[in-house]
Amino acid sequence: MQLQDILYSQGFGTRRVCAGLVQQGHVALYETGGTEPAVHLDAAEDVEEEGLRMRVQGVDWPYQEKAYILLNKPVGTECSQKPSAYPSIFTLLPSPLRQRPSKSNVQGVQAVGRLDQDTTGMLILTDDGPFIHRLNSPKRHVPKVYDVTAKHEVTADQIKRLLAGVVLHDDNEQVRAAACEQTGTNTIRLTLTEGKYHQVKRMVAAVGNRVEGLHRSRIGTMDLPVDLAPGKWRWLTIDELSQLTATS
Repeated sequence: MQLQDILYSQGFGTRRVCAGLVQQGHVALYETGGTEPAVHLDAAEDVEEEGLRMRVQGVDWPYQEKAYILLNKPVGTECSQKPSAYPSIFTLLPSPLRQRPSKSNVQGVQAVGRLDQDTTGMLILTDDGPFIHRLNSPKRHVPKVYDVTAKHEVTADQIKRLLAGVVLHDDNEQVRAAACEQTGTNTIRLTLTEGKYHQVKRMVAAVGNRVEGLHRSRIGTMDLPVDLAPGKWRWLTIDELSQLTATS
């Protein structure tokens, strides 16, 4: 693949813009296993994509056929590219991740399941449509773990009812927690394998309590890394991606 086409596939702009970046010397490639970028290439020269590492306008960038991103969502952000009241989580990502070309009408990576503006924690973003479908599909029963802070003291009866199943307001179907344990006087760890609208908040309300704080700490068998600060992102590792793929 030509270098300008590789840049385009990674979201660095239109094909014309990408060709200009190469021609103006703003792109250099790292040699295999090296730490210093090699000299830039001609825009028409073919490049092997696998394992490719680039420096584009002074920023290091690994080639990724598909982008798989882990974000620690901070409070007060929306999982929408057109937010209504709070900043979008997509403003936390570099522009190439937001501009990656897609066969659909929506460019860039998309969130695998949304979190409310006041919910924090683990969020996966990708431009791999089938991967999004597998993680989101209720038929796959991918477990998602939430740390809940309730307004009132949590009782043993409330835990029992969450595990047995509750009927949500404006919904005739009974839903239940796959797992639920009390972690403090007003805190529980709740595991769900489906994703109804505001499900955790509605389930806790159904047993007579109220959610004051909500944090997603795990998807599948993968925990949110403790060293990933709120508002920060990184690429998923091969092992982490394998965990999520095996789960779904």
